Amino acid sequence: MSNLSELLPTGGGQNAVDFVASGTLGSGVTVVLKADGTVEAVTGESYSDGTGATATFNAGTPSYNSAVYDPVNNKVIIAYEDGGDSSKGKAIVGTVSGTSISFGTEVEFASFVRYVSASFSVNSGKVIIGYQDRANSEKGTAIAGTVSGTSISFGTPILFNNGVTSWINVSYDATGVKTVFHFMAENVSAYGMGRVANISGASISFGSATIFNSATTSEIFATFSETEETCLVAYKDATGGGVGEVIAGTVSGTSISYGSSLEFKASPVDGICSSYDTTEEKWVVLFSDNNTSNYGTSFVASISGTTVSIGTLVVFESSNVASSNTVTYNPSVSKVNAFFRKVSDSGYLHFIVGAVSGNSITWGSSTRVESRGATSTSSAYDSTSKQTVIARRDSTFSTGRVNMFRNAATVTNSADFIGITAEAISDTATGAVNVYGGINEAQTGLTIGSDYYVQADGSLSTTTSAVKVGQAISATTINMMDLT
Repeated sequence: MSNLSELLPTGGGQNAVDFVASGTLGSGVTVVLKADGTVEAVTGESYSDGTGATATFNAGTPSYNSAVYDPVNNKVIIAYEDGGDSSKGKAIVGTVSGTSISFGTEVEFASFVRYVSASFSVNSGKVIIGYQDRANSEKGTAIAGTVSGTSISFGTPILFNNGVTSWINVSYDATGVKTVFHFMAENVSAYGMGRVANISGASISFGSATIFNSATTSEIFATFSETEETCLVAYKDATGGGVGEVIAGTVSGTSISYGSSLEFKASPVDGICSSYDTTEEKWVVLFSDNNTSNYGTSFVASISGTTVSIGTLVVFESSNVASSNTVTYNPSVSKVNAFFRKVSDSGYLHFIVGAVSGNSITWGSSTRVESRGATSTSSAYDSTSKQTVIARRDSTFSTGRVNMFRNAATVTNSADFIGITAEAISDTATGAVNVYGGINEAQTGLTIGSDYYVQADGSLSTTTSAVKVGQAISATTINMMDLT
């Protein structure tokens, strides 16, 4: 038997085929064909934007939390400064199961740190962490971590800036398979600089550093396009008290070059962060606008060559959001998810969902994640579970805490529909399933002459869906479409 059409006969009558049940099935139940040849019930659920379970990853007071997703091992890694343990640099591996997350044991990667930032290098399969090494004259240092199961081990640290280094941001160029460090080099007039890292095993080497802003630079956040070797660098320029600027960076080999900067806010800003919308191929940048009582503000940016253009500034929260902002993009639903600390609501963590259209973004209403304070917030999108992991310091109880967030969606296996059970079938038993071209007589309450469709939860309804079954010929009988 070479294909499914030979297995499923067509024509009139009951057109029933015997299958082994995976799980107990009632009579008249819609079923799907599994890869092992058994059938199970069509199942599905719809849910709204919101959070799943929470978990603690650190019992101290972690700062500079940096969450990344490892698609190679399907793990979430959080790197941070453990304020409850002499400010040691630590990392921990999280495993997502459903809407919950569990953690392995914390692993130390440095004895005294600040300005921790992490990214995952897909081509090397390593977690790359940049940090200010306070045990070595606050120099800029990098280290590679290897995930194994629920633990992580580290290679040898290497300097990327031989002087006092702050506002470190590490990002990954998926197109050019490079990791790029952006930072403030306090030993070079506090200028903003970028440097490309090459990862080989657990070893890291660097190309030459390039200045992208010849003024005191802070709040640096860089995000790469997923189709080009181009990143958008958003930062705070000390000129004018800390204005907001963006610039395009382009990677070539182990070098990075920059275009001309563009000012997005001519007054002080804080809490800069960004994400890349892979559907619209645009960047979304968030910041706290000090000129308007720290309102949460956003804009959409695009890059052509080395030129950045931005849309109109859009307020997403008309109250003080402080500076603990983080944002991710969920490609499965084409939504932007922003998380922030709402000062007017006791500093509790809130979320808001936005959608990009052209050069603008539209936001919904903000919702409290939970009744706990939030600082040092970071997030990572888990592409396997299609959820966002939000790591933060719980300022209410001074612990490291994670919240799982998922967007409104419907999850169902209805696309694999094969037929309707003609009888009740016990788990692992064999029973008859009516397939297309046959008649199922195990229904109730059908409307004669109406077309019926499989819904996400497995029920039959006249509501149109992608899976049409057939037409009701009595209150209990449906004539399943003949697809021959």
